[in-house]
Amino acid sequence: MSFNLSLQPEQSDEQIYHDLLPQIKALLDAQDNIISNLSNFSAILKQAFTKISWVGFYFFDGEKLVLGPFQGNVACTTIGMGRGVCGTSALQRETVIVADVHAFPGHIACDSGSNSEIVVPLVRNGNLVGVLDIDSYSFNAFSATDKKYLEQAAQFICHEILQTDSIF
Repeated sequence: MSFNLSLQPEQSDEQIYHDLLPQIKALLDAQDNIISNLSNFSAILKQAFTKISWVGFYFFDGEKLVLGPFQGNVACTTIGMGRGVCGTSALQRETVIVADVHAFPGHIACDSGSNSEIVVPLVRNGNLVGVLDIDSYSFNAFSATDKKYLEQAAQFICHEILQTDSIF
């Protein structure tokens, strides 16, 4: 399968997301392997936004978050519930946007170059599946626009791509 991401560099984040979500829905197929789908999802987000330095998934194994498909530098393999931005988002089941990760209590620096982060929880049928984690080397890289569209993407993943409430 060939896929060509058709975005223009001068587009606003809002326009990129608006154009990107239908392309994501066309690219991902519930009949494909979940690892393949989430790998492609990570790749398309990293390709679409120059502000993204790392994008990927951590999945809840019943006790902690475990690294899943991602794009970017080497990452932490496990994160405790309530620890760092990912663990906080997972515990609260709320999107967390951090403008300056160095000011976030308990931030886990998997990549010392990371300066801002957004984490969106993945919840299916009321059960925590994991989180979508996105980092940037820029401060204050993520906004309410990112939150809005990434939460829509997370809902699509949870309800259309995941076939179960847990990948474990």
